[in-house]
Amino acid sequence: MTVYFIGAGPGDPELLTLKAQRLIAACPVCLFAGSLVPEQVVAGAPEGAIVKDTAAMTLDDTHGDILAAHKRGEDVARVHSGDPSLYGAIAEQIRRLRADDIPYEIVPGVPAYAAAAAALGQELTIPEVAQSIVLTRVSMQSTSMPEGETLENFARTGATLAIHLGVRNMREIERVLVPHYGLDCPVVVAYRVGWPDEMILRGTLTDIRKKVRVEKITRTALILVGPALGEVREFKDSALYNPDKPHVLRPVVGVDLVEDNNT
Repeated sequence: MTVYFIGAGPGDPELLTLKAQRLIAACPVCLFAGSLVPEQVVAGAPEGAIVKDTAAMTLDDTHGDILAAHKRGEDVARVHSGDPSLYGAIAEQIRRLRADDIPYEIVPGVPAYAAAAAALGQELTIPEVAQSIVLTRVSMQSTSMPEGETLENFARTGATLAIHLGVRNMREIERVLVPHYGLDCPVVVAYRVGWPDEMILRGTLTDIRKKVRVEKITRTALILVGPALGEVREFKDSALYNPDKPHVLRPVVGVDLVEDNNT
């Protein structure tokens, strides 16, 4: 048997990959993070399958179910939100699987920041405005951050920040980021992207906290911060399609390429 860690994407069942959909439909056991993954995502589990919401379960509980499936020789679909490589809490599960010599495979999914950008209808990397995205989080009640991985250190880069698990700490985020990004820096709070009650709040570092409070958003939200999130109209075209920037698949027009027999 194999345990499949499946990225379910941000919530929209249509954002499942074909592979994820196929595995969910084939595995006799399906364990899904119900607080972050809607039931529609696992609705395609086979008839008679064991389908469990793991929101109230412990690591011992879920591993116990996997051990039982292993003894029966049954594959397990372990369904996580977004992409399981990012804040998926799969590292500790994999450690136990390896200790018990249980095979596993990871199936990637659409991450929240990509779904949020799609909902915004824009690119996050704009030439000479923003070319880097920092995926990070704040500590609060979660495990502590490693030394050096502070929000202030990341803010010094000026990159677009994708902050997870921080919507209940908006005051501190504002305090730390304003000196580096300025009062009017664009901010987006994307709440439950891909769900029927999806909400996208746009604002700045000075007013977004009030907007979040008015909508009573306290969880399941991604915070995006950076100049690329504004209405940037004056920027250079990328070199990708620039006729004056040849590359191996698009040589300069009118210039014949002669094969070098020495290469």
